[in-house]
Amino acid sequence: MAVEEEGLRVFQSVKIKIGEAKNLPPYPGPNKMRDCFCTVNLDQEEVFRTKIIEKSLCPFYGEDFYCEIPRSFRHLSFYIFDRDVFRRDSIIGKVAVKKEDLQKYHGRDTWFQFQHVDADSEVQGKVHLELRLSEVITDSGVVCHKLAARVIECQGLPIVNGQCDPYATVTLLGPSRSEAKKTKVKRKTNNPQFDEVFYFEVTRPLSYTRRSHFDVEEEDVDKMAVRIDLWNASNLKFGDEFLGEIIIPLKVLRQSSVHEAWYFLQPRDNGSKSIKPDDLGSLRLNIVYTEDHVFPAEYYCPLRDLLLKSADVEPVSASAAHVLGEVCREKQEAAIPLVRLFLHYGKIVPFLSAIANAEVNRTLDPNTIFRGNSLTSKCIDETMKLAGMHYLQVTLKPIIDEICGDHKPCEIDPVKLKDAENLDNNRENLRHYVDRIFTVITNSGVSCPTVMCDIFFSLRESAAKRFQADQDVRYTAVSSFIFLRFFAPAILSPNLFHLRPHHPDPQTSRTLTLISKTIQTLGSLAKSKSASFKESYMASFYDFFNEHKYADAVKNFLDLISSSGRRDHKRIETPIMLKEGFMIKRAQGRKRFGRKNFKKRWFRLTNHEFTYHKNKVDHPLCNIPIENILAVEKLEEESFKMKNMFQVIQPERALYIQANNCVEAKDWIDILTKVSQCNKKRLSMYHPSAYLNGHWLCCKASSDCAAGCSPCTGGLPANIQLNVDGDRETERIYSLFSTYMSKLDKMQEACGSKSVYDGPEQEEYSGFVIDDPQETYKTLKLLAATIHTLEQEHAQYKKDKFMKTKYGSQEHPIGDKSFQCYIRQQSESSSYSI
Repeated sequence: MAVEEEGLRVFQSVKIKIGEAKNLPPYPGPNKMRDCFCTVNLDQEEVFRTKIIEKSLCPFYGEDFYCEIPRSFRHLSFYIFDRDVFRRDSIIGKVAVKKEDLQKYHGRDTWFQFQHVDADSEVQGKVHLELRLSEVITDSGVVCHKLAARVIECQGLPIVNGQCDPYATVTLLGPSRSEAKKTKVKRKTNNPQFDEVFYFEVTRPLSYTRRSHFDVEEEDVDKMAVRIDLWNASNLKFGDEFLGEIIIPLKVLRQSSVHEAWYFLQPRDNGSKSIKPDDLGSLRLNIVYTEDHVFPAEYYCPLRDLLLKSADVEPVSASAAHVLGEVCREKQEAAIPLVRLFLHYGKIVPFLSAIANAEVNRTLDPNTIFRGNSLTSKCIDETMKLAGMHYLQVTLKPIIDEICGDHKPCEIDPVKLKDAENLDNNRENLRHYVDRIFTVITNSGVSCPTVMCDIFFSLRESAAKRFQADQDVRYTAVSSFIFLRFFAPAILSPNLFHLRPHHPDPQTSRTLTLISKTIQTLGSLAKSKSASFKESYMASFYDFFNEHKYADAVKNFLDLISSSGRRDHKRIETPIMLKEGFMIKRAQGRKRFGRKNFKKRWFRLTNHEFTYHKNKVDHPLCNIPIENILAVEKLEEESFKMKNMFQVIQPERALYIQANNCVEAKDWIDILTKVSQCNKKRLSMYHPSAYLNGHWLCCKASSDCAAGCSPCTGGLPANIQLNVDGDRETERIYSLFSTYMSKLDKMQEACGSKSVYDGPEQEEYSGFVIDDPQETYKTLKLLAATIHTLEQEHAQYKKDKFMKTKYGSQEHPIGDKSFQCYIRQQSESSSYSI
């Protein structure tokens, strides 16, 4: 979800690997161990939760999380909890990384010390207020000053224990006085509109005689301040919860008698005891935060055209796409945006065919074909992940779910065998699982996505032409991807391929490791199977599969998915499960007098229907065919005073649903929109608010059948497998070229060196693949020019934004550290340019 800024779209995303925690404080009991889980939070809003690791003070998680961030935030926080079966889970500590500090830790493993969680420091949101200082003439003609403090509104307050009923207190602070006033409580909203004004006498005439007030000279006004505290009105015995505060010295009114601004809420400085962070242990994280500033499409035409014609460049090593792979530190960095861009424009097959053919021609031994981490192998890996995700759902997910649910012992290493386990029974369990997965894979050829089949056909042809004496190379070229890099990793780590929500428990993980090893070897068609295993117990287990029928089944499968002209026109009738999880829905009111209350339900979306159930295993309470979904849109918070709500609009009524957080709400809206995009009766207009009390809250129309009053969002592609923004991917490629500009310059020097000197290659240039120095140099010059043009556009945009942006506006409230950092950078760059 992009934020629009004067024709430019801003996308935020974060990819996190939660590694492990260590040295957690022991539980204060005889056992000492803890059952811990971690959460990922945008400020105070939880967006991800790991599995629970039981009985450990050094829990290993190994979980990956990626999300598009649909709103602004100040901190990316990680909380570690100790599960409590009988009471609320207790927080052990937290790691909070400021948004402006995320780039410091970009892409590298970092240990963070846990900090204590103090209720006074857990703040988020912003407040809009106005201060006005005016002179008042008393009846006796004496001048005194009065302060009007207007609390206008707040935005983005945290939800505490499932509710937010905020109010504000306004306090005038002075050297020897403190006077407080309070707003009304606003129920069930974290974006309250207060618009209340409070008056304070700042200075009084010296003749004022009431002893309860203080005589304040006008010059003492600068020593006074206004404090705004936000609270959540709680019914609990512990009292109201603190949400944040701001303190504004009255000297802001020195230049002008009126001060209006937005402020970020700040934690309360209570001068509490300092606690050693070492006491709580630490957490290993790898954080990759990306912020893309995407211009309109015409800005990217030169770079995009240069990239898309890469497949036609001779040799392909001189193309712009191949050059990107050469200059990036990791091939994966280049592969991700390149594959998405080429898939979006339908040119992935010719591009991959060209770079694969070039790599095959450089390969000397058929046994090492596509075994390195080259640009070709990384690009094909990424293509299979994107195009083959639902293929995996159809083939592997049912049996993976069964393995994770059964917990059957499958350990066949005699050293690791538990006392109560039988080796023969374990072997039989493992053999049964391997047989089933092998059969499912080799029978799935007709379901393999067409784009993958076209790529495999090209690989097969290139390998067979290059190594004509080796009859098996046409199979190994394909199996090195479909088995080694697709099925085997998906079995080994099903959570990384969206087949399971979390990394499996240790026993199940061991079972999947053994299955993955066996399937990988079966698919490799190695001549000496037993030699493929270092472990003797694996070699003996593999004797079960030393039959010709297994090799024949693999070859038939590989022939089918790499045949020339193969097209799969057959519709897959098996429903593909796209997304599921608990959410809260509002009763649809099928009965005339039925209660329209809110209930927690298990929602499930397939490519056929959208259903909800009382529990995960129950029969559906409601089935909505995909063709009956007319639109999926956000629902304004004011409808029910609830956050993260959206509506699934049907012909008769709308189903109102509340997701658990903003990221989950965006995911559901996106995927529901994608699967219903091609419905013939999709709406172009909708009601952004609910129909309540006989009228629509948005347009006040009284008929529940009234046409919508706002245009539907849309424009998403109908293909549920892939949602690519071509301009965003081109912007990412530009960012990579800009980051590695020094290597582009070095590559130009290498082209010159190769052209002039016909001798041994200089060591500093040996890392580049340059088959044709002159063609490569031409491409590099064109790239440098297009990158320079885009750099100028970005610099001009930043300069314009710097000139227009007001500190204290709703977009950049006072207290926005990231904006302060940005202002400092712009000031330095302006001074440098001058």
